[in-house]
Amino acid sequence: MSAAAPVSSGWAIAVYCVLNLALSVALAPFFMSLIKKVKARVQRREGPGIFQSYYNLAKLFKKEVVYSSNSSFIMRIAPYVNVVCLLTAALFVPLVFVPAGFSGVGNIILFLYLLALAKFFMALAGLDAGSAFGGMGSSREMAISSIIEPVAMIVFASLAFSFHSLNLFDIFSQVAGSVPFLSRPTLLLVGISMFIVLITETARIPVDNPETHLELTMVHEAMVLEQSGRNLALMEISAAIKQLLLMALLVNVFLPIGLVVDLAALPLVAALSIFFIEMVILAVFIGFFESYCTKLRLFRLPTMFLIAYFLSFVTILLEVLV
Repeated sequence: MSAAAPVSSGWAIAVYCVLNLALSVALAPFFMSLIKKVKARVQRREGPGIFQSYYNLAKLFKKEVVYSSNSSFIMRIAPYVNVVCLLTAALFVPLVFVPAGFSGVGNIILFLYLLALAKFFMALAGLDAGSAFGGMGSSREMAISSIIEPVAMIVFASLAFSFHSLNLFDIFSQVAGSVPFLSRPTLLLVGISMFIVLITETARIPVDNPETHLELTMVHEAMVLEQSGRNLALMEISAAIKQLLLMALLVNVFLPIGLVVDLAALPLVAALSIFFIEMVILAVFIGFFESYCTKLRLFRLPTMFLIAYFLSFVTILLEVLV
């Protein structure tokens, strides 16, 4: 009996790794397209198909990669560093299945550092090409990051205080299959804060417009403007996976009714179905949210970040004092 336990645990961990990585890569472009489709329909346009992101990625992978004569090795490695960081981060966020005994993975602080490292290399690549737009986008991105990253640390600290753990696996194990905000009302405050972090980190309205190419307003698009071919495809996949992971964090912390802790076929299929439905609902909400918001001026963004900081700080106070 004692020899069978490690085998079972190792099998569950292997299934988790394959499942999480496969879902992250397969579903991430879908939700990017779905948000665009919702925004188009709200604006009474037909919009792109919900599988358009897959077609775009397939087309980019077939195109030639062109480098600026001013670029260095940074431009060449940045897309690969981005995708490796995000795929590693995908192992930190259980989507439908939480394995037991997966020690050393799931730390919130390391998860945030992986996201920051990917963003850092993206900003370096924007500067490396030597274009004015790339430098402007990188400068704006770092200015926004210098404000939102301390806020994100406080937001995730409030999550850690709420569940008395810095490990996402421990947190998700506590809430799997339940509706945690009914017993922990402070999670409502955390949910609002996490949504603000999601909007900011994924460069969406009102922080940035991911579909603009107007030089005076673009941030994220300016940093990848000099990328082409498969490098641009890797950057786009990285951005899509990052959005998926932050959406999954919000869904599985706020309403993790589909999460399972036991490896069985039927519960896993049910968990995947519930997770997909919840993510679709959140993507539709983001589409509506963006459609009814206007892009804020750069100097007004700290006001929105302050809301996330205040709600998270109140959550920490309530968890410590009450």
